[in-house]
Amino acid sequence: MIVVTGATGNIGRPLTQALAEVGQKVTAVSRHTAPVPDGVRHVVADLAEPAGLRPALAGAESLFLLLSGDLHSAGASPADIIGEAAASGVRRVVLLSTLGVVTRPFGPTRIAMRALEDTVRTSGMEWAVLRPGGFASNALWWAESVRAQRVVAAPFGDVGVPIIDPVDIAAVAAACLLDDRHTGSVYELTGPKVITPRQQAQAIAAALGSPVKFHELTRDEAKTAMTQSMPAELAEDTLDILGSPSPAELRVSPDVQQVLGRAPRPFVDWAARNAAAFR
Repeated sequence: MIVVTGATGNIGRPLTQALAEVGQKVTAVSRHTAPVPDGVRHVVADLAEPAGLRPALAGAESLFLLLSGDLHSAGASPADIIGEAAASGVRRVVLLSTLGVVTRPFGPTRIAMRALEDTVRTSGMEWAVLRPGGFASNALWWAESVRAQRVVAAPFGDVGVPIIDPVDIAAVAAACLLDDRHTGSVYELTGPKVITPRQQAQAIAAALGSPVKFHELTRDEAKTAMTQSMPAELAEDTLDILGSPSPAELRVSPDVQQVLGRAPRPFVDWAARNAAAFR
């Protein structure tokens, strides 16, 4: 049995579906009740209380671990989740980390994630670590303004990074959970090319079949909007990446191609699949 945490989100949902479709027994873990594919067991649990995962982990062979943002805050103990998994007899863990542990290793959340990677490596379980960059699904931040005004408002309109489709992250995670060849691997996951916010707006417009304007925010305007849903420190950190990506953050990784035998999906594919969110 495979346990998938964050099972109802942008990565966990397609991962759960993919595993179920190939006949795997799957336990989907989420904080709230939500629909899951037929044949998938659903367990409601809060990862902030690792002991509460024991019913989900009972009898499990593998674990996909995705942490929500609050589990990187002061006082959180995600390493205890690894301990619970090992104590429950889990043989393999695939951790969703972040490219930032390499590109910007000194931020508090990155230090914590690097420590968690180290915990996974020394857990005695088989392991793989996935380090994605920016997500295509972050464009959903613009959904309300596109629906209401046909406007994408974002900073740094002509500065891009190679964002990745969460479905590709899920596909790589499935491969790591099912195939021994990926044991001990660390994969950096990006999309196929650098794409700017202005270009993303154009792709959304094409998916909708109607014009979408681009409005460039100042950094301060963007920070004000972002701090409504994240700590100010994280907003500043995110804006640093969006405004001045490093060479490592601009690099297109070959790892999706290496694992899946195909190129990563472009943003236009993500926009076409998710057009309903912007209508």
